[in-house]
Formats: sequence, C-alpha cells, structure tokens
Amino acid sequence: MNMNAIYLEAPGKIAVAAVAQPERKEQNVLIKVRSFGICGSDIGAYLGTNPLVSYPRIIGHEVAGEVLEVPEDETELKIGDRVVLEPYVYCGNCYPCKNGHTNCCENLTVLGVHINGAMSEYFSHPRHLVHKVPADIPWNLLAMVEPLTISMHAVKRSRVKKGEHVVITGSGPIGLLAAQYALALEAIPVVVDPVEERLEFARKLGVKYTINPVKQDAVSEIKAITQGTMAEAVIEASGNAAAIRSSIDYAAYSGRISLVGWPKNEISLPTALFTKKELDIVGSRNSFRSFPESIQLIAENRVDVAAVITKTVAFEEIPELVHDISINPGNYLKVVALV
Repeated sequence: MNMNAIYLEAPGKIAVAAVAQPERKEQNVLIKVRSFGICGSDIGAYLGTNPLVSYPRIIGHEVAGEVLEVPEDETELKIGDRVVLEPYVYCGNCYPCKNGHTNCCENLTVLGVHINGAMSEYFSHPRHLVHKVPADIPWNLLAMVEPLTISMHAVKRSRVKKGEHVVITGSGPIGLLAAQYALALEAIPVVVDPVEERLEFARKLGVKYTINPVKQDAVSEIKAITQGTMAEAVIEASGNAAAIRSSIDYAAYSGRISLVGWPKNEISLPTALFTKKELDIVGSRNSFRSFPESIQLIAENRVDVAAVITKTVAFEEIPELVHDISINPGNYLKVVALV
C-alpha cells in the first residue's frame, strides 16, 4: 500500500510522491501524521547546502500525529492518542549517549537528514522517542514542540537564572522562542538583530529590550541595560559571523555563551578574550530531556508558539512553499502543514 510523502529526489527536485506505507517495526509506534513544520534544515536539504543530507530523501522532523498501532507490551499509549516525535535517533552505546547527551550521539541519525523523515501520511518511530500530548492542543501548535526544545536547550546550556540578562543574537524562530523561554524563567532577554521588523515583533512578544547593531552601538546599549555588567548569558542563534564574534563582547566577565546558530564557514575568534573574561562557551545541538517541558509550556500558553507561525498550509502546498522559503527566507518564520 502506498502513501503520499514530500520527496526530495535531489537538491532542487521536490514533489509530493507516492511511496510505500511503513509497517510498524517491533517496539515502534505507527502514527497517522497530522501536522509538521518546515525547518531550516529542510530548506538546506532542498538547496543542497546541508552536507549531512543524502538523497533521495523524505524530509521533515517537526512532527505530530495520532497513534494507530503500539507495541504489544505498551501500557501508556493507546490508539487515538495524540503524540509528538523526538526526531534524534541515538545509539545508546557511545560516550555521549552513556553520558546522557543523546542529542550529540556519535552515530546520531536525524529524521529527514540521515534517514527518511516524517513529511508523509504515516510514520513508524521508536516508542521511547514518542511523547503523548494533551488532546486539547491544536495540531498546528504541536508541530512547534520540537523547535521549542531547540531554543530551550540553548538557554539551558548557558545556565540562565531568574533575573539574569540574556542577550539573544538573531530573531528567527529559534531566537524568538529562546527569548520567550527566558521570559518564562523570569530572566531578562535582550534581542539583537539588524531587521527592525523582527525587533518590533520581539517587543510584541514581551521583550523589553531590543537592539539593532547596524543603527546602534550594541555594546554600549547592553552596558547601559545591565548597568555596566554586560550579559550574564548570551545565546547566539543566527549563525552570522559578525554576531558570533560580537557575542564575546556582549558577555560579562565570567559570562556564558551558548552557540546554537550554524555558521556557514569557519570563524576566527579572539581566544585571548575567552581567557581574560574566563568565559564558558558551549555548543548547543538539538535537545535532550526537553520534550515534556516543551509540551507543558505550550499547553499552559507560557510560550506563545502560535505567534511565530507565519502560515499554516495543506500537505500538497509544501513543495511550492519550500521553494519560496528558499528564495524569500525573510518572509517567513515558521510554516506548518496540516495533513
């Protein structure tokens, strides 16, 4: 039996295609996909700029659906339950896995990147990576659970505490969700971005402090906001070389910097400042142990994920939308499809 899927034959060649419907593997859950989001990694796969993607490939990893079949020994999930999928399939045997960091497993396979994703009508996924969600959360919002975990992980990696100033460079979906999560933690986000419309949007989400580094002296502005201390934490969410370099200047002495944006090229950094300021600089990749909290934040409306959804579309519109996002990325934050 066949089903429809968003099929990427090669870079630039995307279509709705008929593919074989999956059967439930042992210890897997079979779901009817109900919604999914388009991620920057999907656009990178379409453009051929993501070196981790192999082709042909079904893309998609921000997924929610309805349970159709469960393992025989399942005691929690039942047919008809709403679920979201954790898309990072880890080995469980390597050093990071044994150390609890399954998000950076040495043998990690991510849906839609290393293995086929879930932009399809049906999907089979390991039970331990399936999370039950409340029945009253709309399907389009459930597609935002995974993106929110990325932002949460970046904030957690920088050990943000209540009352601290958190500079966030980049106000795309990850940056805006990180700012909202900082607010939920009762920290003080400061969003830095050269696009005025994005800064205005951040303010509408409750961010009191925004800075345009093109029009303002960001270091002076942050110094004034923090009364001379600079930011205890910095979340670099843009991948922009200038922003990555500036994050070191934005951080306080003994501050923490979390790098979640993916740069296009290698970047030279003043390592002497790392030592002088005794900075903690960490990478932030994917997430782990964050899905239950993300689900709760959305259920309680403590993070407004709906605000960053630019458009909700039908399944068959995805190929055209992926192409348009690839050439007009500034017109979109998140696009979600209902299946």
